[in-house]
Amino acid sequence: MKNEKPQKNPEDRHPFFDQISQLWRNKTAVLGLVIITIFILCAIFAPYLSPHDPLETALYDQLKPPVWHATGTWINILGTDDLGRDILSRLIYGARVSLVVAVISVGLAFFIGILLGCISGYYKGFRESIIMRCMDIILAFPYILLAIVVVAYLGPSLQNAMIAIAITYVPRFARIVRGSVLEECEKDYVSAARAIGARDFRIIFIAILPNCLGPLIVQTTLGFASAILDMAALSFLGLGAQPPTPEWGAMIAKSRALILRASWVMTFPGLAILFAVLGFNLLGDGLRDALDPRLRD
Repeated sequence: MKNEKPQKNPEDRHPFFDQISQLWRNKTAVLGLVIITIFILCAIFAPYLSPHDPLETALYDQLKPPVWHATGTWINILGTDDLGRDILSRLIYGARVSLVVAVISVGLAFFIGILLGCISGYYKGFRESIIMRCMDIILAFPYILLAIVVVAYLGPSLQNAMIAIAITYVPRFARIVRGSVLEECEKDYVSAARAIGARDFRIIFIAILPNCLGPLIVQTTLGFASAILDMAALSFLGLGAQPPTPEWGAMIAKSRALILRASWVMTFPGLAILFAVLGFNLLGDGLRDALDPRLRD
């Protein structure tokens, strides 16, 4: 008689696969993922996808309306701006700028916030009071106003705008991590790790932190959307990306005087910001539903 292979119980499946399945069933999250993937591919393959050089000016092609050539070739399919630059090419390269800004600024806030949140949540006492009062002070200011002040002090540039955005986002991550660490510290596995003499570094970053990643992943995804929007706002005010960098907010600022004469110059960068932010928000909502067991079907 042949040995029969034991059948796997569906309940024994790793929770990760359940979360992926839950995310895949969420149609809005899948839509957000598709939108984000399109922007990422545009950013990666920008030199191959853009029909023209985004910085190339052609004064004889100023403010050409969107047109599709009869032969099917791309001839300024989204029109040109006041300097004759192709809008589609600038939008494609603008995706690269916006995504890099989002990743760097949110990444900085992520790591600094994790460090501060872990220290304040694990050690408590005086260190917790100092760190969290500093976070409260930052949160007391409107975040966009604080970013403007930081950039105005450091000087208008893309790099300084990323630093300003990162500073305003640190309290979001620090408070989430602190709350999660405080909750995890009350569990038995932390007491067991302390009993066997494990060092604080190992307990915090190897034992506790992995159990706090769920809300952090959601906040990071939503943070990408906010960072893109904030960078566009700073660039619109002249404090972020400087000309001739193809950044969506700067493109809108440059074309605001042309809204009645050549509306396409301002419309398409605005739509790019809209869809990029929408994609990250939809994915963030889907991740929240998938990673929080209380929200599962």
